[in-house]
Amino acid sequence: MTGVSDEESVSLNLLRQKMAEFAKERDWDRFHSPRNLLLALVGEVGELSEIFQWKGEVPKGLPDWEEEEKVHLGEELSDVLLYLVRLSDICGIDLGKAALRKVEVNAIKYPVGMCKGSSKKYNSSSNGNNGSTEN
Repeated sequence: MTGVSDEESVSLNLLRQKMAEFAKERDWDRFHSPRNLLLALVGEVGELSEIFQWKGEVPKGLPDWEEEEKVHLGEELSDVLLYLVRLSDICGIDLGKAALRKVEVNAIKYPVGMCKGSSKKYNSSSNGNNGSTEN
């Protein structure tokens, strides 16, 4: 169905290419401005949020969920990912490289010795930003 076996991983580059082809075949490039894609992404995040809205805390692996619920979750997660990949492509951002860079930045911002076992956000005691991680 997808052309990718269960053992193969799917790269962000493959998704970027597939989304670009998908949009081009439908003559949708003219609608895929950064603003429009961002708004579509936010809408999909809202749909994803609705799935969890009244469930309270959910354990890893979703052991109490029906298969149909998991399939729906996968669809909504995919919508978010695909819009994010498309937005990054339209903006000329290599999402994979940007994400790896952000992991490296976060490793410096949250050193293991100071953060291990703690769920506290980056706090104002070290840089004056009152818990924000927006940098």
